Amino acid sequence: MLYDYIMENYKQGEPIFFSDLLIEGLSKPAASQQLKTLCNKGKLMKYDTGVYYIPKKSLLKSAVGPNADMVARYRFISRGNTVDGFYAGNTFANQLGISVQVPRIVEIVSNNTNSAPREVKIGKQKFFVRKPVTKITAENVYVLQMMDLLKNLDIYLECTYDDAKSKFAEYIKLHDIKRADVDKYIRSYPVMIFKNYYEMELDHVLA
Repeated sequence: MLYDYIMENYKQGEPIFFSDLLIEGLSKPAASQQLKTLCNKGKLMKYDTGVYYIPKKSLLKSAVGPNADMVARYRFISRGNTVDGFYAGNTFANQLGISVQVPRIVEIVSNNTNSAPREVKIGKQKFFVRKPVTKITAENVYVLQMMDLLKNLDIYLECTYDDAKSKFAEYIKLHDIKRADVDKYIRSYPVMIFKNYYEMELDHVLA
């Protein structure tokens, strides 16, 4: 029962979270036992606590599975069409191009955490996960990601304001962020965001 469900719903090398295996008529203890049996037979492999995958054979005939970044992305950021989070802090500043620092710990803002900001270890990699100011959706993820960075911009900025403004303008255009989107959420952030928002002259960039 469980193996058929997994084969129908997951791809090779894709993270399978034990917490997601909600099958009618199959209790959690029974699911746990079946997973153990499937791992013993080599049909599944365990990546980390509560994380499994269907092994994918490489050209060298060794089993290939997910890495820590992939597991974190599936758990906290997005899976399929579902969006639950975004990269933040130095991680996003580096992606945006306003910082050259490569963060030691990847920072994520996600709906999928109910606790205070915390460090999460996946495999051998560390992630810092915190809650958003409002629920993240596919419709608001980019504006929330931008404003999360703006609220502490001076901490991450390693280029001129003109260069940063250009990077933000590219991001705004790429994701079609409107002034109405910013107006809807900006008051959920600390007052400092207004200073950075206007100093970056982003109001002139938004439609």
